Amino acid sequence: MGASEIPLSRPDITALEEEFVLRVLRSGRLSIGPMVEEFEEAVARRVGCRHAIAVNSGTSGLHIMLRSLNIGPGDEIITTPFSFIASSNCILYVNATPVFVDLDPKSLNMDPDKVASAITPRTKAILAVETFGNPAHMDAYRAIAARHEIPLIEDCCEALGTSYRGRQAGSFGRIGVFGFYPNKQITTGEGGMIVTDDARLADLCRSMRNQGRPLGWSAPTSGGAPTGSWLKHERLGYNYRLPDISAALGVAQMKRLDEILRKRQAVAQAYIERLAGNAHLIMPTIDEHTVMSWFVFVVRLATSYSGDERDRIIAGLRRHDIGASDYFPCIHLQPFYREQFGFGPGMFPIAESVSQRTIALPFYNDLSEREIDHVVQTLDVMISRENLKRT
Repeated sequence: MGASEIPLSRPDITALEEEFVLRVLRSGRLSIGPMVEEFEEAVARRVGCRHAIAVNSGTSGLHIMLRSLNIGPGDEIITTPFSFIASSNCILYVNATPVFVDLDPKSLNMDPDKVASAITPRTKAILAVETFGNPAHMDAYRAIAARHEIPLIEDCCEALGTSYRGRQAGSFGRIGVFGFYPNKQITTGEGGMIVTDDARLADLCRSMRNQGRPLGWSAPTSGGAPTGSWLKHERLGYNYRLPDISAALGVAQMKRLDEILRKRQAVAQAYIERLAGNAHLIMPTIDEHTVMSWFVFVVRLATSYSGDERDRIIAGLRRHDIGASDYFPCIHLQPFYREQFGFGPGMFPIAESVSQRTIALPFYNDLSEREIDHVVQTLDVMISRENLKRT
């Protein structure tokens, strides 16, 4: 792409973020410092959960969440095939088995009836993803999980700031995790946040993110030697800590969260107004009780279009310096999953149909009206070109 590129995403970094990062750099506490706790408290307050545990990625959070629930070999976890691959990979990290179910074609989340039908005696949890930040059916999944006395794990990595019937994303499951990659609503560069009301799970996650150290361990002070508890490890753990520099970004971004969400809503609304009359596109379907925080803006081509046609439209957008992508390829059709589990085309037809026709358009806080117009006009041209090939 050239100098006039409109990227797919772009983080919103201001002088406030710079100020907080410099504060950490000047403090000499680059890790295991007070900024992590401040970030955790800010997210916990916003979500309405008692505990928040910062980690170095949403993927890390998903991993130790499953371990905290004692999920392991022989256990089955019901989840979606239409997601970023980490939501399923984390199940493999603990040697459990992902059990995919097909989608509700409107929300693009799992069909609750299919979730209920997939439960077996080996089902140990439902791992529900709020696809593109949409919380649809979270109350239904919660009811199914309660009925079968299994935990609902909420992958809300794409949903910070979203609410359903006044309830914040991250508060539906027994435990959940947010992600803060640069394309998310807020970013820490890389990072994640586990949220829960369960003190025992919170304690386990805090220990496992920090090499399995016991709670109450004392870190070595600057220039000092480690104390005994610093070198004591009660369980298998990992180096999943979030650095204070990253947490500083998060603290600043949380202070701006309402501003950020307003900007994202304005960009989404501008797209909706310009694209709603396009008969070749299916727009995002949002429940009337949902307030979206808008992670991405993904449209779908009508069902008459093929995956090859979609790919050519995306390529055309990119040739005109417009960032665009397919969101998401189905997990069960990724090479590793096909080889490992014998998955193939046709097993989850709704997910497969959707994944072949999605187009993620440029979406970030400061996308201008002029840029949105350019994206929409170019998309229309690319679709028209594909239509001409059919005649």
